[in-house]
Order: sequence, then C-alpha cells, then structure tokens
Amino acid sequence: MIPADISIFMNDPWWIVLIKVVGVVVLLLTWTIFNVWYERRLVAKMQHRLGPIMNPIWLGGLGQALGDGLKLMFKEDFAPGMVDRVLFTIAPILAGVCAFGAWSVMPLGGEVNMFGVTTRLQVTDMPVSALLLLAMSSVAVYGFVLAGWSSNSPYSLLGSLRSSAQMISYEISMGLSYVAVFLYAGTMSTSEIVEAQGLPLFGGNPIGLQQWYWLLLAPSFVVYVISMVGETNRAPFDLPECESELVSGHLTEYTGFRYAIFFLAEYINMATVSAVATTLFLGGYKAIWPLSLFIPDTGYWGFLWFFIKVQLLISLFVWLRGTLPRFRYDQFMALGWKWLIPISLAWVMIISLMRGLSNHGYLQGPLLYIIIGVVVLALIAVLFLGGEKKVVEQREEKPFDAFAGGFPVPPMPGQTLPEFAGVVSGSSTTTTEEQGALTSDDERKDDE
Repeated sequence: MIPADISIFMNDPWWIVLIKVVGVVVLLLTWTIFNVWYERRLVAKMQHRLGPIMNPIWLGGLGQALGDGLKLMFKEDFAPGMVDRVLFTIAPILAGVCAFGAWSVMPLGGEVNMFGVTTRLQVTDMPVSALLLLAMSSVAVYGFVLAGWSSNSPYSLLGSLRSSAQMISYEISMGLSYVAVFLYAGTMSTSEIVEAQGLPLFGGNPIGLQQWYWLLLAPSFVVYVISMVGETNRAPFDLPECESELVSGHLTEYTGFRYAIFFLAEYINMATVSAVATTLFLGGYKAIWPLSLFIPDTGYWGFLWFFIKVQLLISLFVWLRGTLPRFRYDQFMALGWKWLIPISLAWVMIISLMRGLSNHGYLQGPLLYIIIGVVVLALIAVLFLGGEKKVVEQREEKPFDAFAGGFPVPPMPGQTLPEFAGVVSGSSTTTTEEQGALTSDDERKDDE
C-alpha cells in the first residue's frame, strides 16, 4: 500500500515528469561545469596558485570548463586495437546512467506550483527510495570493472580491481550508516526522511531547532562522510587513479567522449553523495537555523537551501584534496574493515536497542541514564584502552648481503656491510658499561 503523502508523485502528468527529468539533467550538467571551476579556484586559494585565481568566472572560469567539455566531445575517440570494443563502450555508459539515475529520487524541495499543477521538486519517490540510491552506487562499480577488463592493459586492470575492492569495502559501511537513519525515521522514503527531520528537537520547540540526524546520529554521519569520500575515489582515497603507480588507473586507455563521460560521472557522483548526506543527515531542503526563523524553506526556497548544503559538502571534498596526502592502500582498507564497519555495526545495535525500548515505553527514568552511562564508558574504553600491542621481532644476526635480492639495497639500522665488518663504528649514545670502560682506560693512561 502506497502511503498517502507520496501518492502525489505517482499522479503527476507525464509532461510534468518530463520537465522534471530535463531539469535534473540540465542542472547536473551546469553544476558540473561550475564545480570544475569552483574546485580549481578553491584549491588555488588554499595553495596560493595564481593561475586559477586570476581567471574571471565567466571567461576564464566557466568558459574554460565548458571548452574542455566541448573539446572532449569532438575529439577523435581513439581506442587501442587490443580492447574489447563492446565492453569498452558499455563501461562509461553504465557509469553515466548510474550517476544520473540516483537523482530521480532526490528531493530538491517541497511542494511547488509548476504551471498550475501542485507537485514536489522531485522526479519520483518510492517507499524504498533510499535503497535505490545504494543500488545505483553499487551498480556503478561494474562500469569501472568493465573499463579495466575491456582495456586489456595491466594498469587499467589493476586500477579497476582497486576500484572494485574500494567501493565494495566502503559500500558496506555506507549502507550501515543508512540503517540507523531508517530505524530512527521509520521509513526508507527520501521525502519522508526529510520531513521527519523537520520535527522539533525539543517538545515545545521554543527556538525553532529541528531534529536533524547529523546531531542525533552523529556516529552514522561521521562514518558516512568518510565512506562517501572513499566511494567516489577522491583524494586522499584516489588510489584507483594513482598516477604515480597506475598512470590513470581504469581510465588509462580512454580518450575523447568516452573519457568525458567518466569525467562527468566522477563530478556528478561527488554531488550525488553530498546530496544523499544532505537528505539523510542535514535536513534536506529545510532551512538552516537560525536563518530558518527569518527565511522560509517552502516552495522554491527549499531548493536554495538544498543547493547551499550540497555545495558546502563539495567544498569539503576540495578541502581534503588540497590538504591531505594519498593514503597507502593497506591503511585505506584497514580503515574500512577494522574501524568503520565494526563501529557501524555496534552503533546500529545501540540504535536498535534504544528504539525498541522507546517503542515499549521503557526508555525513561533511571534506565535511560544507565544506558547512556554504559555507552559513554564503552566509548572511553575503545578510545583509551584499545589498540594493538606492538610485538618486537627478534632478528637473527646474519651477515648482510646488499645484493641478496638481485638489486643493491642500503643496510637497515643495526646491519653492517661485509666490507665494514671489522671497522669500529662510532655512536652518539653510549651505555653505562661503555662509559665505565672508557673511564678506566683514561685512568690507566694517566697512571702510565
């Protein structure tokens, strides 16, 4: 049975749906052009680079990004003879379709009057719209895998394997962060999740605060923000396109329009995950407090607030790219499997317990304070008492051979080259026994 509050999405005239679809496509294309210029200018401000800062917004900024896109569209679409041309062409199309498809259930605003028809700034909605967002991001992995496989190149294949492992790992933690929102909101509909966040934070709501989930579900929000950076292959998690190791990863053999689709999908995905964070945790199109006391969020005003929140999250992507170095691959995978997933599982169990007790009326009085105390003590134990014990390896003293692996390597601390085995090496620090031996030698020389 379809809930009454989303039946309006199913009864829109076909021409209204067509207008919405065209509007979303145009919005994403123009937004991508703006974000390319925005990223160049913001990184230049952070790193004091004069080139992008001196470019004006229209001629050298947006015009440059538009020119790059047109150049790629009309450039020769070259493909090496060794590639599988069918899969080589399907891969970017699959990535592009998933990038655009996720926006079909994204609520950009509330109810508006569009050419005499009352509707919402959303193409459509379903009782499981949030699961569609997860499905789109999961299917997009096939685009990167097919790109590396069909290129028949070692660099492309390694890049696609890295990308698939990375997306699968961080897709789990991202999905678990969704679960806490579902449990708290009681629905998987994106529009209903936004409306649930519009409820007052306190009973009387004297100052207009709303219960946005970034505050109520802070661990889920932090896990999602980290996961969305890893999901989009952005720095410092841009290991699939690590140019110092894999040239350009799965994009190594692509050029022309096919490369443009991958480039477009990357920037749209960056906006998509930011829009999902806005919808699930930042109140969607609801106005930001305390500006909500003066500026409304009804009608087309809601789209303004939605755009501001998404653009702030995109600024976070740019900030990370301009300040943090790239992670090692083992560090990156350990972060996902050893930290984000266990934390998400524990947090989902806590939220499930809290919601179950609250629904049965048990979460009140002393029991509430006992549960809060247990959670706080558990967090303190994890932060201060956890950690792995460092095991000191006992190395056998063997003569060091610099050419044992076929290539000359420098000796490690404590190792000595064979030709210097009989040479006494000095040290800046001496032990107590060595100091005593030196003192006795000096006294003996004085006596002689």
